[in-house]
Amino acid sequence: MTARPKVRPGKRNNDPEGLRKRVLDVAEASFQARGYHASSLGDLMAAAGVTGGALHHHFPTKKALALAVIEERVAAAVEATWIAPVQAAGSAREGVRNVFEAVAAELEQQGFVRGCPLNNLAHELSLADPDFRAALAGIFSAWRQAIADKVRADQQAGREQDTDPQRFAALAVATYSGAMSMAKTAQDSGVLRDCLNALEQGASPASSSKGEAVAKRRRRVLRQYKAF
Repeated sequence: MTARPKVRPGKRNNDPEGLRKRVLDVAEASFQARGYHASSLGDLMAAAGVTGGALHHHFPTKKALALAVIEERVAAAVEATWIAPVQAAGSAREGVRNVFEAVAAELEQQGFVRGCPLNNLAHELSLADPDFRAALAGIFSAWRQAIADKVRADQQAGREQDTDPQRFAALAVATYSGAMSMAKTAQDSGVLRDCLNALEQGASPASSSKGEAVAKRRRRVLRQYKAF
């Protein structure tokens, strides 16, 4: 029998950033598919192919890992899906419409609806820990601010004079978030287009003026009742 030649151990592949990215990839996917609480560190280590020591070197606790997913991955997803497209659009309304339609088309091609990454974690973690709540709230705030800023830019260009930037932004974010929750439950991306139609009708300048007129009449009636 011929003796096998001895194989010298190769140089150790030291790629801490690659390992960190792999852990974040696995954690992000697991938190979205199963939820934070149902994703154990053991399962995450096995899926990422890392040891406990390697994992804890980058993320000392499961909470630290979740905060990194929120701050680096979820925030980036909102930036890429919503903020950048709205900023690049010709108007705030065009940007909002483009996002709704693009997401609906992507979900139709995908064949299933996993939900909004921000919504999914907000529903599970907002009451679980103040740090989670603050991180998630910061993303919602940046999202709304980007839309409101675009409305203000439209107003400087002579458009949307009857539109309240903050109210329109809040309505757009709330409509999308609710639509994604319903679409996830029904596994039907068509809900996004239904909600887009309702948003465009309800947030039109004419509707805003009508709503303000109704509000004024309501305040007038209330003042009359207080006079008695």
